[in-house]
Amino acid sequence: MNGRVTEGYLKVESRYQIFAEVMSRAVDGNVFADLSGTSNSTTDNPYDALLEACEQEPVIRKTSTHRETRNDQQRSRLLSPEFSGFIIDEVLHKLVNPEANPGYVDSRNCLVFWARPPQRIRQLVDTLQKRLLEFAPSLWLMPIGCLHMTVLEITHSKTEAQIEHLVNTMESKLSEMADFTYGHRARLVKPMLSYDAAAIALSFLPAAGEGLPEEKAADADTYTYHHLRKDMYGLCKSAGVEVASRYVVPSSHLTIARFITQKDISNKVSNGVDHEKIQGLVRELEEINTELRAKYWSEDILTSEGSWTVGEEKGLVYRKGTLWYGGGHSHHEGKGFNLDYD
Repeated sequence: MNGRVTEGYLKVESRYQIFAEVMSRAVDGNVFADLSGTSNSTTDNPYDALLEACEQEPVIRKTSTHRETRNDQQRSRLLSPEFSGFIIDEVLHKLVNPEANPGYVDSRNCLVFWARPPQRIRQLVDTLQKRLLEFAPSLWLMPIGCLHMTVLEITHSKTEAQIEHLVNTMESKLSEMADFTYGHRARLVKPMLSYDAAAIALSFLPAAGEGLPEEKAADADTYTYHHLRKDMYGLCKSAGVEVASRYVVPSSHLTIARFITQKDISNKVSNGVDHEKIQGLVRELEEINTELRAKYWSEDILTSEGSWTVGEEKGLVYRKGTLWYGGGHSHHEGKGFNLDYD
């Protein structure tokens, strides 16, 4: 590493020390922080920071660092003797128990661009959800038809009128943004369960030529999922709308389950946490990850079973309404494409 590159890298790293807290958000009691070792950028686009850092280090290494570090961190918290229970999503808990909460309505309107996973990834999630239910039968599962990856959260927790105002403001840009993945293709690989005390997700890493012929590998994945999010942020701003996401982290994930009760880890005698049960749950999650690595991370299947390209089968979905748990309404759907893996 030459002096100029070293100096640039240290600048990026030092800015992280100053601004790391800005990249953290507390959502329903759960903290989301950028653990990749990057900083805020000097630009107003928050997705620039990782890409600036990746002038010295590949995107995949930074996002892998974030994913592995967060899982290590959360595993330690779950296994700690001080662990006092899951972080329950009280809104979801009320929605799935209408008899105890008659008339309850989730009034948090949001506006987003979602990516829908292709059929083979939906099938994988279905298999994983069934396995998780065997160990934690009280889990709330994201319906397969509602699975989504949030490419860009424009805003959240607004009234219907506020959302409609933003929709009208962005109308002229909708087709361009929803169709954006047709000409800007970002491949995701290496599925793994990411988890904390609130939820379980199936996460991916940006591809870096894995599974491709040597002559194609060098240039095939230069445009990553993080570039996509950066560009979508810029397009949104160019439409005259300020982006107000809850958090910005280098993650690409599908939430597949949430904890809505302590029942599966409770001690029937003390009504507290049964730490043997939580140890068993963590052990099961780690066993699944070992199997995912063995089955889907090998070079010969990274182009098919273990990966997907954002926009495959369906373009981006411009979604509005009370969509926190996969609901809401599609205002516009982009143009998708099919890939031939044969």
